[in-house]
Amino acid sequence: MLLLDGGDLEGSCFHRTVVLVCQHTPEGAFGLVLNKPGEHKVGDAVEADLPDGVKSDPLFQGGPVDPTTVTFLHSNQLMLEGSVLPQLSVGHSMEELQEIAGGHALNQKLRIFSGYAGWSPGQLDDELKRGSWVIHPASVELVMDHDPSKLWRDLILTKGPKYRLLADSPDDLSWN
Repeated sequence: MLLLDGGDLEGSCFHRTVVLVCQHTPEGAFGLVLNKPGEHKVGDAVEADLPDGVKSDPLFQGGPVDPTTVTFLHSNQLMLEGSVLPQLSVGHSMEELQEIAGGHALNQKLRIFSGYAGWSPGQLDDELKRGSWVIHPASVELVMDHDPSKLWRDLILTKGPKYRLLADSPDDLSWN
């Protein structure tokens, strides 16, 4: 599932974010912010031997937890199973990242993140009950193909007229 800031997260690092929940168990939850490309390129932060095309990709800010941790999402049309969705998996090991990045598969997609979003046991469930997040079904296309700069607005607009004002309001309400 995708979590969308429903308007209650202003002032937090999750303001206007879209988070892909990669794992949600009784022990807690783990996710990645999809729409916050960082100022750095992958090659600026990751010292692994990666192809130049991957090194020049933006390094996404996956969340506030452990920003020195590198996590990646990879998709391949030939991958029937995935750890997150069919055709979408999450990885954490530098060796796996090098193998995937060097694979040169035409239909392969890769996105690399620093840090992640994490919730302790029951925390995400409580936030969902309070209405802090709006849920949206996840798909490989939304995760890997949608323009990150438009993702939150495009998805929140699908939630009905109640969210239209939120989608059209400035990032900082004092600009209004």
